[in-house]
Amino acid sequence: MNLSIIIPLLNEEESLRELHSWILAVMTKNNYSYEVVFIDDGSTDNSWNVIVELSKENPNVRAIRFLKNYGKSQALHAGFEKAEGDVIITMDADLQDNPEEIPELYNLITNSGFDLISGWKKKRYDSVFAKNIPSKLFNWAARRTSGVQLNDFNCGLKAYKKIVVKNIEVSGEMHRYIPVLAKNAGFVKIGEKVVKHQARKYGETKFGMDRFINGFLDLITIWFLSRFGKRPMHLFGALGSIMFIIGFVAAGFIGFMKLYKLYHNLPYDLVTNNPWFYISLTTMMIGTQFFLAGFLGEIILRTKNNDDRYKMSEKI
Repeated sequence: MNLSIIIPLLNEEESLRELHSWILAVMTKNNYSYEVVFIDDGSTDNSWNVIVELSKENPNVRAIRFLKNYGKSQALHAGFEKAEGDVIITMDADLQDNPEEIPELYNLITNSGFDLISGWKKKRYDSVFAKNIPSKLFNWAARRTSGVQLNDFNCGLKAYKKIVVKNIEVSGEMHRYIPVLAKNAGFVKIGEKVVKHQARKYGETKFGMDRFINGFLDLITIWFLSRFGKRPMHLFGALGSIMFIIGFVAAGFIGFMKLYKLYHNLPYDLVTNNPWFYISLTTMMIGTQFFLAGFLGEIILRTKNNDDRYKMSEKI
């Protein structure tokens, strides 16, 4: 099978038939073998009934229905597990992604050797202040933090080799960072293609301004997991050791100064009256806790079932 087209959705009953017809026209024109996998993420409208009707009309339509709304990341993960095509295309169900882009995305994966191609909505039809400016700031921070040079991390229109989606796990709110997850899994041939952005035709967006706050928090998480997820002692152990040494040296200096004054019969205060004594003691305690956190993290990593320690691209 050439293509698996994965479409997560929430309350998009008005757009589903039009989107399906559009995809079908592109697939027929290019003579692709394909499947369309709809992931109904707990819709409360008539979306599922529309999908059922489409599956009766077109045997290439498959679908998963969640009991409640779990989020886009979980929907994509379920779709990735179900996908059988050589190339996986993800797109949104709101008609803002153009199915006419699929053939070129497919060719970039199959003929140009890319592992992943991410769409770039260079010209957008969204509100400048509500989405465009925050999106630019978000993408700039993601590039600086992850090292993946993409202009539009959050574009729903992406293409993947099958092996990529089978070797990454999309959880939480990490759907924004699938290119980063792919890079961390060893897939470094990541490209970008300018795609057309359509104005929303039906309904309203399901994402508010909170997605940018959550996005930045997730960015910090994925940065930490990328750099220290397999070696927490390198971060917590180093921080703990530095803090403990600083506190120990400070406490030692305070003790030395008291002994010096005692030896020379100089006036002195009790060590417990010196605020720096408590600062140094607190620093040593926090440093010890950091070190123990790193140590426990290493123990957990080594005692759990580490089936995901490495990924294989192929074997003979």
